[in-house]
Amino acid sequence: MALKNRLDEYEKLMRLDKPIGTLLLLWPTLWALWLSAAGRPDWVWVWVFALGTLLMRSAGCVINDYADKDFDPHVERTRERPLAARRVSPREALLLAAGLTLVSLLLILPLASPLLLALAVVAAFLAASYPFTKRFFAIPQAYLGIAFGFGIPMAYAAQLERVPPEAWVLLLANVFWAVAYDTEYAMVDRPDDLTIGIKTSAITFGRFDVLAVMLCYAAAFALIAWVGLGAGLGWPFLAGMLVAVALAGYHYTLIRERQGPGCFKAFRHNNWVGAAIFAGIALDYLLRGVRPF
Repeated sequence: MALKNRLDEYEKLMRLDKPIGTLLLLWPTLWALWLSAAGRPDWVWVWVFALGTLLMRSAGCVINDYADKDFDPHVERTRERPLAARRVSPREALLLAAGLTLVSLLLILPLASPLLLALAVVAAFLAASYPFTKRFFAIPQAYLGIAFGFGIPMAYAAQLERVPPEAWVLLLANVFWAVAYDTEYAMVDRPDDLTIGIKTSAITFGRFDVLAVMLCYAAAFALIAWVGLGAGLGWPFLAGMLVAVALAGYHYTLIRERQGPGCFKAFRHNNWVGAAIFAGIALDYLLRGVRPF
């Protein structure tokens, strides 16, 4: 295979052509960076975490496809992925994932405290192990929420050199949010997942899947509101939360019939949920005269 074609396959394997996953990791990290710094995050950490998010999400996608290489050929939506279609070898995938993880760890090494380095190692383990939880966890999306949200305690550790209780509450909120949006995603593949024997929240929740999604949204928003109000945020933050709630209500209209296109659209639309919450946080600090950086 020509070098250009091989690089194209690596790009697809890393999902660089599908940024939604990176954004779903990035928004909670940005919430934490702004909240931990009271609206004045260190610009170096913002860039480090943004790049680290891209690298770790890419590594996670590669590991996910490696873990599912024997399942993906049997799922209509995934059968043309590079590993499933045998255009990239398992060895290449492992080397690529290892390289991405190493670069992301080296990125923070010159600046990190021992606490942050320890959290980074945990984050790498979570990203690498998540894909395998679909074999035995009834709701692997909860594990995904921890993996996707581990930038939260890392952001607090980077800014404060400690992880206060509100960081863990925010991480719990992210777990509920991840269960909500990834259940929407899993509803798309439920027939195939039942056939091949993978466990997902959409299968576990069964006929209560839509209700479970909406309850998870409610729990996530309540916890985020608790953290924001505890930090002294006011009406701009609450306005952002109100937009997020309205978006979740729109998602209900997309998933209530349990049709694949609507469920997938709802999943992708969660980018705007995360963006609305961040906009409320950032605008609140901005209107109080707290300028970023």
